[in-house]
Amino acid sequence: MKKYFLKLYQYNYWANKRVLSALTSQNVSDEKILSIMGHVVAAQYLWLHRIQGLPPAEVKLWGTYNLPQLVSMAEEIGTRWLQFVESTDNFDRELTYHNYTNDPYINNVENIMIHLVNHSSYHRAQIALLLRQNGFEPINTDFITYDRVITGQWKD
Repeated sequence: MKKYFLKLYQYNYWANKRVLSALTSQNVSDEKILSIMGHVVAAQYLWLHRIQGLPPAEVKLWGTYNLPQLVSMAEEIGTRWLQFVESTDNFDRELTYHNYTNDPYINNVENIMIHLVNHSSYHRAQIALLLRQNGFEPINTDFITYDRVITGQWKD
C-alpha cells in the first residue's frame, strides 16, 4: 500500500499545485473559487493532524483565504503528507476521532487517505466548472494526465 499511497499523494500534490498555478496566472480572485480551494487544503490539514494524533490544525474548513495563503498552505501540507507517507509503513489501522462538528467516528486510515484524495478531486472539478463559468480557463488535473507528465509522454 505504501507505493500506492505515495503515488496517490504525489498526484494530489501535483494537482493542487497545478490548480493554484492556474488561479495565479489568471489572477483569479473569485471568492467562491478561493473558498473551495481553501476547503480542499484545510481538509488535508485536518485529516493529517487527526491521523498523526496532533492537536487540531488551526485552519477553518470553510474559511476565507487569499491566493498567496493558499499557495503557501498547499505547499506545506502537500509536503507534510508526502513525508508522512514516506515515513509510515502501515496505514491499515483504525482511527478514533471527532469530526469538524465534534461527532465521534472510527475509520480505517487507508480509507481516510483514499477519501481525502477523492474529496480533493471532487472539489477541484467544482473549481474547474466555476472557472469556465466565470470566463477563465480550467486546468486539467486528471490522474492520467499526471501519469503522462511523470512518464515524459506529456509536457506539463
